[in-house]
Amino acid sequence: MTISTENIEALKNIVGENGFHETEKDIAPHAADWRGRKNGKTPLVLFPKSTEQVSDIVRTAYENNIKLVPQGGNTGLVLGGIPSDIGDEIIINLSKMNKIIDVDAESYTLTCEAGAILQQVQEAALENNRLFPLSLAAEGSCQVGGNIATNAGGIHVLRYGNMREQLLGLEVVLPNGDVWDGLKALRKDNSGYDLKQMFIGAEGTLGVVTKATLKLVPKPTSIETAMIGVASPDDAISLLAHLRASLGDGLVAFEIFPHTGLEIVIKNIANSRNPMEKPSKWYAICELWGFEAQEKLNDRFTQTLMTSCENGLAEDVVLATSEGQRKDFWSLRENFAPALKMAGAGFAFDISVPISKISDFLSEADAAVKGHIEGIKTIPFGHAGDGNLHYNIAPPDGMSTAKLLEYREEIVRIVHDIAIKLEGSIAAEHGVGTQKAGEILRYKSKSEMALFKAVKNSLDPKGIMNPGRIISL
Repeated sequence: MTISTENIEALKNIVGENGFHETEKDIAPHAADWRGRKNGKTPLVLFPKSTEQVSDIVRTAYENNIKLVPQGGNTGLVLGGIPSDIGDEIIINLSKMNKIIDVDAESYTLTCEAGAILQQVQEAALENNRLFPLSLAAEGSCQVGGNIATNAGGIHVLRYGNMREQLLGLEVVLPNGDVWDGLKALRKDNSGYDLKQMFIGAEGTLGVVTKATLKLVPKPTSIETAMIGVASPDDAISLLAHLRASLGDGLVAFEIFPHTGLEIVIKNIANSRNPMEKPSKWYAICELWGFEAQEKLNDRFTQTLMTSCENGLAEDVVLATSEGQRKDFWSLRENFAPALKMAGAGFAFDISVPISKISDFLSEADAAVKGHIEGIKTIPFGHAGDGNLHYNIAPPDGMSTAKLLEYREEIVRIVHDIAIKLEGSIAAEHGVGTQKAGEILRYKSKSEMALFKAVKNSLDPKGIMNPGRIISL
């Protein structure tokens, strides 16, 4: 349905003269996804500056059956914040609602608007000698609202959990324009349903998150980071179990990636290098946080890693000896996605399996995919500490990426079937968006989908909020 000129003007009037984009040139960056796979269409991008403006936009849309696409930093990977090809959806971009409202150091909380950049939230916490532990590669541009909408994970889920575990309260504009004020900083509240949980991971399909109260944690006084060479994913998981048993909750991150992937990063990202003297088939980057003297933490970490080598779990270890080297280690891991994009990788998966089944997944998926297309390349990497793998597919030598994409549907079915067989999920931290909306119908039970629809129908009976994402009415 075409959006009338009258409705377009009404929406523009809500945000004022500098609160919208309507030319094709200005709209283009907001209608295209980060990986360059899709360019949607929209007649208008709105930039509200307050909850009141968001409420007025949504109420106007509700009254006139206008579809809305809430958008944060547009760093999503499943097309959840990109408008459709039809041009009948309006984007609400929250980037101008970016204030840090309050940091309560004594209560260990931070309240901000949904458009706040994750890195700015981290910095505000650090200025108050506190830490907001959510950390991911896009933290310099992704927004808190998007992190909430996708229940973002990142490298510290092993210790602190996904975004869901790091939230205390939300303010949300509901699909009819009403504002639900659940912006509490309480650690305990058993006064009924925990309503905020409905909106975390809902990808904007149940409302627009406008503010959030986040949990902060103590800032560690000492940090140790190591890059470890291992012979196989199986050894990496055994090493993880050993480190957790020896180091406890101080182990905050454990990432794995293959040497083949590291070579792609080194080739495509300037100033990247392998710090190991002798290459291994696989690597792990792990990090230990403590509240003790640096020397004491270093001794404990070093002894544990030495034992790992003696037990045959690790082939080689390099400890970061400076903050610069620590950042170099993490840069290798964080640059996997951009390096693979530059190298022309075909497509990627975001799956999770129980930690103990990571090796099973990799061996089964590799065998099945490579058996389907001779010479195909697989480059897995990810958060082994929580079972989340980003399983990337690249074309065989001599095959174009465009040609590989012709096999996408077949490969998706192979990989997802294996993940589900191993009691995993086809969407671990990136969400469902439009990319996997059809896929979840294959793997979710009828009763689960019925519950999804019941919630959606109850809150958004007109289906105007991010339609086609997660579920279609």
